[in-house]
Amino acid sequence: MLHLAGDPDAVARARRLVSSALGAGHPLHDDCVLLTSEIATNAVVHSESGDGGTFTLSVSYSAEWVRIAVQDAGSIDPPFGWRPSSPLDTGGRGLLLLEALAHRWGFIREAGINNVWFEMHADLLSPESVTPSNSGTSLRVAR
Repeated sequence: MLHLAGDPDAVARARRLVSSALGAGHPLHDDCVLLTSEIATNAVVHSESGDGGTFTLSVSYSAEWVRIAVQDAGSIDPPFGWRPSSPLDTGGRGLLLLEALAHRWGFIREAGINNVWFEMHADLLSPESVTPSNSGTSLRVAR
């Protein structure tokens, strides 16, 4: 687990951490980095994390699967998956991307604190794209 300040710079740091943990050659790398950016951004923009708080990033992975979660500092409203947007809107599509790309995703909400998570599975990709490495690795970094 890594605790990050609830500012936009921490979103880039979360992306770099996931990229480094998985490695550029991991078959799920690009989608996981993108979705990490989306859920970290939501924590910063839509919760108390972005008002001087922090959020927590956790990453668990193997060659075949990845699970990433972001826990924010709390919000009045729970996350939701869809809202009307125009093609010119610069935001508002993060959870729609989760729905489109993740094999499973969801959130746990307790006492106003949101823990948004997603899972990706390489077994749905072509078998030759999976290279075994870091089997069962779980990233736990604390500050």
